[in-house]
Amino acid sequence: MADQKRILMVAVQKPVEALRMASGLTLLDDAVSIAAWGRLPEGAEAAEQMEALEFAEVPVAELDPAADALAALASRIIDSDVVYCV
Repeated sequence: MADQKRILMVAVQKPVEALRMASGLTLLDDAVSIAAWGRLPEGAEAAEQMEALEFAEVPVAELDPAADALAALASRIIDSDVVYCV
């Protein structure tokens, strides 16, 4: 069995799609986390994905671009084995 990878999903342009993709990645035995650039959208589609992510215990961080979000994102990227930007 391969070593567990740390997968980071960065939600930038299409946050609901990023949440959906992260939900799918939870089917692997890898650690998945999400960093959203800004606030995640509200609505039924996002809520459905967030419910699945909460069930899978996937950490979701909303990074405030007005604060020191770039440094926080850079740190998360460095700590990850695989990074997807959507």
